[in-house]
Amino acid sequence: MAKLLYRLGRIAFEKRRLVALLWVGIMGALVVGAAAAPTPPPDTFSIPGTESQQAFDLLEERFPGTKSDGAQARIVFVAPEGQRIDSPRNQAAVEQVIGSVAGGTQVKGVLDPFQAGAVSANGTTAYATVSYGETSDQLTDATKTALTDTIEAGKAAGVTVEIGGTALMPEPEMGAATELVGVAIAAIVLMITFGAFAAAGLPLLTALIGIGVGIAAIVAIGMSTTTTTLAMMLGLAVGIDYALFIVSRYRTERADGYTAKEAVGRAVGTAGSAVVFAGLTVVIALAGLAVVGIPALTKMGLAAAGTVAVAVTIALTLLPALLGFFQNAVMPRAFRKAAKATGEQTPDAANAATAAQLREDKPGMGTRWARFIVRRPVAVLLIGLVGMGVLALPVQSLELGMPGDESQSTETTQRRAYDALAAGFGPGFNGPLTIAVDLAGVANPQGALEQIARTLTETAGVVSVTPPIPNQAGDAAMLTVVPATGPSSTETKDLVHELRGEAGDLKAATGATVLVTGATAMNIDVSQKMADALLPYLAVVVGLAILLLMLVFRSIAVPIKAALGFLLSVGAAFGVIVAVFQWGWLAGLIGVDQTGPVMSMMPIFLIGVVFGLAMDYEVFLVTRMREAFAHGESATDAIVTGFRHSGRVVVAAAAIMIAVFAGFVGGGEPMIKMMGLGLAAAVFFDAFVVRMTLVPAVLALLGDKAWWLPRWLDRILPNVDVEGEALTKHAEPAAPVRELEDARA
Repeated sequence: MAKLLYRLGRIAFEKRRLVALLWVGIMGALVVGAAAAPTPPPDTFSIPGTESQQAFDLLEERFPGTKSDGAQARIVFVAPEGQRIDSPRNQAAVEQVIGSVAGGTQVKGVLDPFQAGAVSANGTTAYATVSYGETSDQLTDATKTALTDTIEAGKAAGVTVEIGGTALMPEPEMGAATELVGVAIAAIVLMITFGAFAAAGLPLLTALIGIGVGIAAIVAIGMSTTTTTLAMMLGLAVGIDYALFIVSRYRTERADGYTAKEAVGRAVGTAGSAVVFAGLTVVIALAGLAVVGIPALTKMGLAAAGTVAVAVTIALTLLPALLGFFQNAVMPRAFRKAAKATGEQTPDAANAATAAQLREDKPGMGTRWARFIVRRPVAVLLIGLVGMGVLALPVQSLELGMPGDESQSTETTQRRAYDALAAGFGPGFNGPLTIAVDLAGVANPQGALEQIARTLTETAGVVSVTPPIPNQAGDAAMLTVVPATGPSSTETKDLVHELRGEAGDLKAATGATVLVTGATAMNIDVSQKMADALLPYLAVVVGLAILLLMLVFRSIAVPIKAALGFLLSVGAAFGVIVAVFQWGWLAGLIGVDQTGPVMSMMPIFLIGVVFGLAMDYEVFLVTRMREAFAHGESATDAIVTGFRHSGRVVVAAAAIMIAVFAGFVGGGEPMIKMMGLGLAAAVFFDAFVVRMTLVPAVLALLGDKAWWLPRWLDRILPNVDVEGEALTKHAEPAAPVRELEDARA
């Protein structure tokens, strides 16, 4: 592989104008295709194979003209203090507000609270249910404005109006300000790392081009824009990191005396090989999200995997071409001055010996850190393991769920509507369960429905059951069950399982099939599906990645160590998430107003993304150690060499990723906050604690055994030559230079 990528880098360098034009043409064609692509159908959240989805499908089939996933709004009315909402004056105000909404073109129906009995027992609160024929993301601005205008209309009439339900549910998306903050911090880190505008600008430029190509392709092929959230987040982070690694290696090769053309070839052949395998691990982790079996998550994973693949391709082709345009501009100032003075691309420096002396006598921070660890591996390993273990302790209290309006800020109307309904009707009223009944083939449908309603009413934990509503054909019906507890409580989860357990007895007694669904039941099913998919997902992703890393490192111990270190990072990251979002520690600092369960998709999502990124740092750092070991250095010296060459790059790459992810903590959506904090914490722990601390400690303890591979396995595995041994036979000879690049490593 090293020879192949070496040639690719040299060709891209030589044909740089053609390569640049090709990428401009590709991006232009995709942008045109995206602009001309028809608007994709909105994403519908489905969880195949669950009872909730089966019930939704039944209701859609048997109740034609209605959408089981159609948007719904609850307009909550609260009377002034000391008054009743059903007094003549307040009732008139309520009916006036309802009338202003009922005429909307997307409205399918409105239930008047006074006719439907939706008035609290103490008479202070009432609610009207507005049903729409479209999902929330299909509602027009006019429809949403008509709904929000009721708040002011109610205030003018003297009653408090708040709006809950899914109609005003915002789409979780990243704001442009968030992305700009990440790019700005990345630019600062790159300038500090490289000390040259061109060297800092190229990774940013190629990353932005990669995002543009990836997102345009996603839209052009008809995927919904909601799938681009993860693609943009990861595309920016890995695009910068991959380019950073290759540019850094190019500078090192130039400092060792190679011409620009040869340095590009060697950089792509060595660092590019690491980029390929690092990218493959990320792609495997993201594509593996399909194992979960939730279409929305599969689309997000595949879209992000495609964007990462684009980032790898750009790093191997466009970046070498751009280096051809900025051959000396990406180098440090001392190099550029020497080149200008001599009028040559590579300065004929006479003090290479001085450079070597500086490298030896004044080792950089990375070198000093590595030497400290290899001298005290046991103490470092124990301290690191204990610290990560303490951070992971909160995971024992991890509760999964799908946060709803209760997790919103108290400044939002959704949260105020939630609190008003809980105060007037009880906490379970915010999480009603929908019971779908299949009456096909039932001899006595009316009797069956009566028995089902009676059984549901007598179940412990049920506050009320609405009368059954049959469809026109009489072969299906639905009921609404209000639990005594809130939608995210464990008691409600137990109630759902109990009701489903009773369904078997009701089937035997009446012949009717009873299915439990609704938003609360669906959230419970999502959490269960995620939990069931966790082990298979880990087995597939970690197993494939270990095999991949065996090819890279020609070792058994290193891939296993890499996987175990990743588990430590994920455990510590989840400890932080639980402490902040469940326990409320420092929650106010990031704008979390309400604690609650962790989003049920977070374990799979975090594991998939972080595993890929963790392997990035493993490959970037350890390949230089493997390269030094393969070229004859001792196992201990190879660790120090790896840090001298790659330590600063890994620190910069991690700082950039942390900045990108931490920027999303400032978003308004709790889900985005959780994703941003979890990813930022995981990258911090994995890069600085696991890869930069525990990995060298373990390798120092293992010594030569770290690179041991059974002979029979060595013969079976293909040799991908990531360390670039084959390049020594094809490289141009290096000239002595006076570049002191490694002195700052």
